[in-house]
Parts: sequence; structure tokens; C-alpha cells
Amino acid sequence: MKFPIGIQTFNEIREEGYVYVDKTEFVYKLATTGKYYFLSRPRRFGKSLLVSTLRSYFQGKKELFKGLAIDKLETKWEEYPVLYFSFNTGDYTKPGRLEEVIQDMLKNNEIEYGIPENTQSSDLRFKNLIQKLYEKTGKKVVILVDEYDKPLLSTVDEAHHNDYRAILKAFYSNLKTQDDYIRFGFLTGVTKFSHVSIFSDLNNLENISMSPEYCTICGVTEDEITKYFHEAVEKLAEKRGFTYNETRALLKKNYDGYHFGEECEGDGVYNPFSLLRSLKDSSFNFYWFETGTPTFITKLIAERNIDAVALDDGVQVYRTGFDCGMENDSSIFPLLYQSGYLTIKGYDRDYDIYTLKYPNLEVRKGMTE
Repeated sequence: MKFPIGIQTFNEIREEGYVYVDKTEFVYKLATTGKYYFLSRPRRFGKSLLVSTLRSYFQGKKELFKGLAIDKLETKWEEYPVLYFSFNTGDYTKPGRLEEVIQDMLKNNEIEYGIPENTQSSDLRFKNLIQKLYEKTGKKVVILVDEYDKPLLSTVDEAHHNDYRAILKAFYSNLKTQDDYIRFGFLTGVTKFSHVSIFSDLNNLENISMSPEYCTICGVTEDEITKYFHEAVEKLAEKRGFTYNETRALLKKNYDGYHFGEECEGDGVYNPFSLLRSLKDSSFNFYWFETGTPTFITKLIAERNIDAVALDDGVQVYRTGFDCGMENDSSIFPLLYQSGYLTIKGYDRDYDIYTLKYPNLEVRKGMTE
């Protein structure tokens, strides 16, 4: 069995025979029931692969989806021009770097579709690209943005943070002003920067981060472990000297427990990165936490004197706390939830309050030790 660890490109996974946990039913639902979406999930949770899957779908690459759920759902397989932007790489601590990165991505998209380059600011160049691409192809444009918030999270304490926010606000405003030329828009990130900042003009953006319909759009469920990884779990059990059921219980204890909404408590998901590493290495190490905690998280925990051990008892957050955005929220706990360090473990409907706790042993030990 080939595990797609670190591989975030859908076509490579399919063409090279890596195991793929089929999420294409969600792709079809997104494409046919709405137009603009935002999805927040923790790092290394499969957001980039989801964006790549959407990219292949809208490019009409039917052959890559053979045998998957969407193969029985989609009958038209239309091809659209797709503009793809990933902010996952780049050192944004350098002032001016964001504009350079955006301009480079715009240039690459122009070259791909044979659109004449121009030297306007990134927001105007983006606007021109959308319009020219529509005029050239006669098809509305699909816009996919991966890790939209990376430049902002990397510069929380930097003087140019507000400059970056202004650049991104103008850039993303095209998702509304150019609506006549756009077929579909999808943005992913770790956290939410509130509606008073970069998304202030995007009241057409549907936030599905806590939607019960999309609880399991990223991550791996119990049923998916049985369907796709039964043989790998048996191998892990044999190597570690456990029964199959004991091994499943250990995987659950270490890597399961994430709930992304009040109606998702029965549909918890596993951290896909840690699960795949565990099955590949036949071990139970704490892989996700070892990849490093973002600097802005560690700074906030230190500044606010958070007692990691006390979080075992859980904290309570009103629903409105999740809508404030990290730049205005006086509480760090919604941010810890969005970043994957806490998850929903209860919900009081009468008071509209969530109880947040550690999702699993991996995160608990990483935070407390």
C-alpha cells in the first residue's frame, strides 16, 4: 500500500497508485449547490488535497475520477478555466514579499492560459485576468485559493501586517466585483480573519467550516479506516504485538477526536497526517505535533499565560466567539480550536456555548509536555 504522505496533488495520487480516501461526493456537492465557499481546517488536514481535487474536477479530468463516488454523480464533465493560488510557501516576514508572491502567481496563470501579461497592482491584474480569461474561453472562471491566511499568520507581530491585510482585501474583493465572470470560488485557511478585515466585502462567501454537511470533508472517519486501511492496521497490529481491535483503539486514542461543529459529535475524524504516518511506520509516535507549532500560537499561549494542563477540564466559548476573527477576539480558545489544538466536545443549545477540549492523546501530550 502506498501512503500519500506529503503528496497534496490529486492527479499524482491517482496516477501513481497511492491510496485515496474518496471525498469526491463532497466535491460534487460543493460544485452543484453553491458558488463561493470558505473552509477552515488545521494544518496538515488535507485542505491542499481537497483544493487540488476541485482543480482536477473543474478542469474536466474525468479519467482521474474513475471508480470514485463522483463518477456516478457527474454526467456533464464540463471544463472551465481554473485560476489556482497557493500561499502555503514563501517567507512573508519580509516587507513587500506578499505582492511579489501574488504577482508571480498571476504571471504563471497568465502564461498558462496565454493571457498577455500586465504590470498593474495585484488586485487590478487579477481583475483583468478574470475578465480576459472569460472573454478568451467563453467560460466562467473557477478560482481556488489555498491557505489564504498564511501571509497574515506569519506576520501577526510584524509592522507590515496591516499592509498585507489591505493587499489581500483588495485582491479577494474581485470574488464579488467580478461575479459575472466567475463560476466557482473556494478558499481554505487555518483561521478566520473577521468580516471587519479582508472579508468585509465578501458577504457572498459561505463559511462551511462548522457545517454539519461537511464535518468529514477533511480527515479520516472510522468507516474510512475500515474501508481503505484494514490491511495496514493488521500489519501494524502484527508488528506491535496487539490484536486488531486493540490497535484500532490505540489509533483512536492517539489521533481521533476532532469535531468540527455542534452536530458533528458522533462523526469525529482522525488527523490524516498522523494516521498515515502511524500506519506507514508501524508506530504510535506523535507526528502532527512534531511537525512544529506555529510561532504565533506559542507566542499567544505564553502572552496569555495559558495553563495547558487545565485545558484537560475543557473551556467554554460562546458561538459568537468563533465569528470574531483572531485579530479582534479577546479569547485565544477559538483560535486554538481552528488550529487543531482544541476541538468541540460538547454543546449547550440553551446558552449557545461550546465546550472545547483536547481532541486526543497526541495533542494533549504535545501541549502539556
